[in-house]
Amino acid sequence: MNADAKTVLATDHNGLTSLTPSLPSRHYYDAGQYQRELEKIWYRHWLYACHAREVLGARMFRTVEIGTQRVVIVRGDDGVLRAFHNTCRHRGAALCTESEGRLQSGHLVCPYHAWSYNLAGDLVRATSRHLPEGFDKAALGLYPVAVREWAGFVFVCLSPEPPPFERSFTDGSVTRLDGWPMQDLVVAHTLVKNMRCNWKVFWENYNECLHCPSVHPGLSKLVPIFSRALMEERDDPEWAANRASGDPRFNDPKYRGGLREGATTWSRDGISRVAGFALPPEDREAGHVYITILPTMFIAAHVDYVRTVRLRPLGPEETELRVEFLSTPEILADPAFDLASVVEFTSEVMLEDAGVAELNQQGLRSIAHEVGVLMPEEYAVYNFQRWVTSELSRP
Repeated sequence: MNADAKTVLATDHNGLTSLTPSLPSRHYYDAGQYQRELEKIWYRHWLYACHAREVLGARMFRTVEIGTQRVVIVRGDDGVLRAFHNTCRHRGAALCTESEGRLQSGHLVCPYHAWSYNLAGDLVRATSRHLPEGFDKAALGLYPVAVREWAGFVFVCLSPEPPPFERSFTDGSVTRLDGWPMQDLVVAHTLVKNMRCNWKVFWENYNECLHCPSVHPGLSKLVPIFSRALMEERDDPEWAANRASGDPRFNDPKYRGGLREGATTWSRDGISRVAGFALPPEDREAGHVYITILPTMFIAAHVDYVRTVRLRPLGPEETELRVEFLSTPEILADPAFDLASVVEFTSEVMLEDAGVAELNQQGLRSIAHEVGVLMPEEYAVYNFQRWVTSELSRP
């Protein structure tokens, strides 16, 4: 099978032209492979930690676990957000045992031997009666972790040399959501599910729509092009000819993409009954805009709410799925906004995805199945797998 990108990817449409192998099956359950991915991918990239409002006030903190690593994020009295490894410099005990809260004092105090650190990470007190010769408090501050706020979200990076944040966006556009009031959004509902699958399995499912007609019947009615097992117009090898033909039939959402006629948002009936966000016309017409930030999350922005989907690896065959529904306080307070319809419909779609991801994982341990194949419509799966392979090959 030929996996050369120069010959595999079509140039006149979105698709694969050659029979292309998937990643080896063992990459989805092997413990050694999982550890390599933690070290080469998850410990090197920017990861979504929490919404900024969860650590908005002084002394508010949040702890995050990434693989075997634990991080504490805290807002200082100076308003600066900082992150540290959740590890005391004395003998390595965990500093914060709670997942979130507000510190009573401006210090992080180890619950084991009471070493105390200010919120800039400096050691201010060791509890021994006599300090040994050569003891230097300035050299025993907390281990720092890079932290970044963007669009109302908090990201951390465990690498001592974090990559440019902008490189995390698969489309290269860190400004794509500038039309949405991202800084004003609040979390209205959260769905959390531990999936019995490798993290890559879920990302691969996200990157194709061959499964959409059978797995997402409700979504395929709302987004008609999904009923054709396509993600967008250019996935059809005949898209250019269809558009050039002038046949009005090809202006239908079933061919052009977007929401069905009359629909305006992702919800049970597809209708938004509030004014929504003040968006550019093209974004309002599209009905959904996706931003992908590998390996940690994707964001789906709609006319009246925004959805974030975060993945967190828990083991070779277990992944946490966390879905947050956000909107402005004004929209959430509007009686016409049907949050229940939004949550019910989108949660159904997310749980359908989780279900088939687990189904996929179940078959991967077959001793007969060493490697799969990718179909032409799975070009984005191919690109994701190339990204994984490239990251693993970096020194």
